[in-house]
Amino acid sequence: MKALAIDLGAGSGRAVVGSIEEGRISVREAHRFPNEPVAVGNRLYWDILRLYHEVKQGIRLAVRQEDGCIGSIGIDSWAVDFGLISASGELLGNPYHYRDAHTADAIAEVLALPGLSEAEVFNRTGIQFLNFNTIYQLHALVRDGNPALAKAERLLMIPDLLRYFLTGEMHSEFTNTTTTQLFNPIRGDWDDRLIGAIGIDRKLFLPPVQPGTRVGRLRPEVTAELGVPAIPLIAVGEHDTASAVAAVPALDEHFAYLSCGTWSLMGTEVRAPVITDEARAMNFTNEGGVCGTYRLLKNIMGLWILEECKRRWEKERGDRLDYAEMLAAAEAAPAFRSFIDPDDGRFLHPPDMPEAIRSYCRERRQPVPESIGETVRCILESLALKYRYVLECTERLTGKTYKGLHMVGGGLRNELLCRYTAAALGRPVWAGPTEGSALGNLAVQWIATGAIKDIAEARAMIRASFPVRTYEPADREAWTEAYRKFAALLALA
Repeated sequence: MKALAIDLGAGSGRAVVGSIEEGRISVREAHRFPNEPVAVGNRLYWDILRLYHEVKQGIRLAVRQEDGCIGSIGIDSWAVDFGLISASGELLGNPYHYRDAHTADAIAEVLALPGLSEAEVFNRTGIQFLNFNTIYQLHALVRDGNPALAKAERLLMIPDLLRYFLTGEMHSEFTNTTTTQLFNPIRGDWDDRLIGAIGIDRKLFLPPVQPGTRVGRLRPEVTAELGVPAIPLIAVGEHDTASAVAAVPALDEHFAYLSCGTWSLMGTEVRAPVITDEARAMNFTNEGGVCGTYRLLKNIMGLWILEECKRRWEKERGDRLDYAEMLAAAEAAPAFRSFIDPDDGRFLHPPDMPEAIRSYCRERRQPVPESIGETVRCILESLALKYRYVLECTERLTGKTYKGLHMVGGGLRNELLCRYTAAALGRPVWAGPTEGSALGNLAVQWIATGAIKDIAEARAMIRASFPVRTYEPADREAWTEAYRKFAALLALA
């Protein structure tokens, strides 16, 4: 039986049908749609009802195209954002976008609350400090007297919310729950101490369910509207990175990965969270994975920086800018001319990303990238060098050495970044599959329905079904010297 993955990214969403035939997996995109945030005044929101409409269209098209042979549905998306539901079951307003500015000072504000400290919060959650984490979003709602909180009965993360719309059932899925910085992995439940400290009612939080749990069927109103059967929904690794890691076609039990897209998420899979002073100092995170695992990783800003530059340049030019043209210009530009820290706060959501890059370089007395080629090269080299730093930190935390790096996700289409990454690491990069999140989503559905035995079998099938391209390191001496300069510029330990 075929399965349907609803895979939502920060810029677009898609409905992907997966099939298994003779031990091989094939996928087909049934529907793709944009996911554009909406600015109202000084607030930034997700257009959640438009997303729900597109999810329904994806279900309708997939069922029609597959003659009704869709056995299950799973939804994955980005983390940390949520909707609030009233006692009558109504959504209390559009969810805020994680790039909204209302959490700009929220980390310091939360850590200043009585009895809280950076060590206390990390030791209770194992989650890195990012100002858009759910804990800080909720604190900002309390601080600003948001009226929705007084009426709220439940909090649902984005996939939970869309599932609720489809099924009428409310569940909180484990992998996304862990990203909130309100979940205690030692206790295996929400952390009452932190929830109380920020002034939130504990009733909002449902008990987490594990990936692979059946969580309802399409409600009668939906089946009637779409002309489809009451297809069951399965909680997958609903944080898209959890799904992407599930799809890593690793041969070794211990492997390093990079889920590459709008965000770069880099780390390894572990059986228990690594909650140590060193992990906290490095600002690593321990997010839930599938099949009883955790993902020890670090968020890196990723190709968002390049996408925002492209958007700005297109606005200035008044026409579309071709990716191949941008990358060719980057390759022709001088190497190692200037670097940025991709995780500098100015790159989170600036009005003019190329100017943000120029100002960073000016402040650090580096050559200022002016052309498209110089700017793109600066971004890609900086990302590759930051990947080396994070991989070496991962090895320090786990005590393991990784032979190379598995890259998955849509960012693999940027071959120049893959080449630079292998060169910066001085190790091979195994790139593929590009359909990481959707494949991991499908794999968990098939494990839940018995079509696949376990995650090891799923990864073996993915490895046999999709090409993986190997990038070998080049110009090692030049990249080693570039990393020395990069580390000195960023004062990396």
